[in-house]
This record gives sequence, structure tokens and C-alpha cells, in this order.
Amino acid sequence: MATLIIGSATSASAKNPVEKGYAKRFADSEISRFPEAWMLDYCTAPFFGYSQGVGCSAMLAVWQQTGDRFYFDYVEKLADTLVNEAGEIHRYEPLKYNLDFINSGKYLFDCYAVTGKEKYRKAMEALLEQVRHQPRTSDGGFWHKLRYEHQMWLDGLYMCSPFLAQYGATFNEPQWIEEAVKQIKLCHLHTHDPATGLYHHAWDESRSQRWADPATGHSPSFWGRSIGWWFMALVDNLDFIPATHPDRTEIIGYVEGLAAAVVKYQRGGLWYQVMDCPEREGNYPEASVTTQFMYALAKAVNKGYIDRKYRKNAIEALAAIKDKLMLELEDGTLSLTQCCAVGGLGGNPYRDGSFEYYINERVHDNDAKATGPFIMACIELEK
Repeated sequence: MATLIIGSATSASAKNPVEKGYAKRFADSEISRFPEAWMLDYCTAPFFGYSQGVGCSAMLAVWQQTGDRFYFDYVEKLADTLVNEAGEIHRYEPLKYNLDFINSGKYLFDCYAVTGKEKYRKAMEALLEQVRHQPRTSDGGFWHKLRYEHQMWLDGLYMCSPFLAQYGATFNEPQWIEEAVKQIKLCHLHTHDPATGLYHHAWDESRSQRWADPATGHSPSFWGRSIGWWFMALVDNLDFIPATHPDRTEIIGYVEGLAAAVVKYQRGGLWYQVMDCPEREGNYPEASVTTQFMYALAKAVNKGYIDRKYRKNAIEALAAIKDKLMLELEDGTLSLTQCCAVGGLGGNPYRDGSFEYYINERVHDNDAKATGPFIMACIELEK
């Protein structure tokens, strides 16, 4: 049995919903639900999945915030399970050229730095080997997967480019920072919509997909979570792009433009599954896009990329999540509701990228694609 956190749980934080320790409390709730990190997002067996990568990144952020080794150990236990002494990753299939696999490489940096286990460096190098051979569009943009020919997806920019930039910065291999910057600029070029300031979920260079606009190659809808991935990718990449880099100012401009665009579509503190039509019948406030924007806005303010006025939008998102999307269960754990489970394009059955497709994808609670950004967002707001 669960009850919405209404009344006493929110009245004390109504004026200031940013509670010290709230990120840790929610992280503890996730660990209670998923005692092993591979279980995050309801995974049934150990896997180097991107959802687990998001969740583990959040746990490492809690470790860095609190200094409590417990959260690091939760992540490193998974890494130690998945990566053998040769640096081979369990169930990793590099020849699928799936950018989603790269995301979990992000938690290997801390695992390597703290433990010194050479196998983690080898695993990161294996991920780079995939990227070296990743199929590309004619101008050099990564295909999202081998089976998604000629397509760049916003999702892929979060999955891969911050890993590349961090690798380049960590191991003094600046060519990987340059590759990350190149991918960002190409994705902006091919998916940005000047009329709204938003970004299309994907672009098909070949225009062969049924979802692709014959003139532009764009997918037809502004799916919230895909834009959330992109927004997070921008602010996370900037952690590793040097202040002197000639394209840094341009990328910060993307952050500024997107911040100005997304706040126009915030309703009651929340953002909706299909971004640009929150009032349309059937659309609904969705947890992952809301937590992703909350994180990106709060971090961008903290880093000085955007005006401090946007912190108000992030705080409003936190207050609305607590009031409308958060449950407190009988055991005292917190549960985040209304998370879109999955979203994509093409495939079988065919996903056409329409409004009707996105609003009818299944919804569940405590999806790591929402809970991970939520934890990281709360940490940014607590700073």
C-alpha cells in the first residue's frame, strides 16, 4: 500500500522544497528496491545496460556528496561482476554498434580511479574500440545503432559523448574531446527546430524511414525524454571541454537556448511526455523528462552557463514531483511514479514517432531513467 506524499510531508517544504539529504533518502529507497545495482530498472540478470549506467552515475554522485563509501561499493560491485580480468564486459556485443552500451562506461572512471583495477581501463578501451568503428552519416555523425542506419538520435549524444569527453580529459587524449564536440555540433545541426527552440528525437539522413519527414529527415514529435537526454549531455560534456576550447561558447549557447525554450512548456512545475503540446488530450506529465530538465537546469545554473532565474524552474519541478508524482510507501521508502518505460523509433512493431505512439507507451514506477536524474538533480539543488 502507498500514499501520496501530501500534507505533512510537503507542508514543511512547500516554501522551500529543497531538503538536505533528500537525494540520499531517495537513493536509499532505490537500493532497498534493488539491492544489487544490476537490478536497477527491474533488470532480471546482470547487464551492462544504459539504465543501470544512469542509476549508477547517480549513486556515485551520492557517494561524492556524502563521502559514504557504501554508495561507491554498490556500483563497484556491479562493475566487478560485469568486467573480467581481461577487461571483457559481460553480454556486451560491440558489433551491434549500439551507442547505449557506452553509457555504463561512465561509472568505470571512478571504479578505476579508486580501486586501480586495470581491468576497468581495459573495458573502457574496449568501448572506445567500438566507437572507432561506429557507422556514421556522410558528415561524420554516429548512427545510433547498426540497425538504425543513417540515423542520429538525441539519446545517443547522452549515451556516448560525455564518456568520450571524460576519457579524453582523464587520459590526456584530446582527440576524444574533439570527437564529442563534433557529435554535439552535428546533432544540433540536424535536429534543432528554430521555431520552437526544441529538438526532434531523431534525424534520418536517408529519409527512408516512415517516420522521417521527406524534406528534413526529422522525426515528427518532440519527445520529452529525448530532449532531456540531449540537455543532460550538453551540461555533462561541458565538465570536460576546456575553457579555452574554440567551440565551448557555442555549446553553452545551445544550453542557453534550450533553457529558454523548455521553460515555456512547463506546466504546474512538470513537463509532458510530448513536449510542445501539454494541453493536448491524452498527453501527461512524465517523470523522466521532468527530472532530466530539473537536473540540467540546476547544474547549468550552478556552473554559470545560464541565468540564475532558471533555478526557480528547477525548484518548481521538485515541488511538483513531491506533490504529484512521489509516493511514500508503508516501509518509509519513496517511489517515483509516471515514468515512461521506453520510447523509440522504427523496429518491429513499428514505432512511427507520432503523438499517439508516445502517449501510449507503457508507464511504470521507479524507472532508472527517471530516478537517476532525480537523485542527481536533488544534489545539484542542494549545492
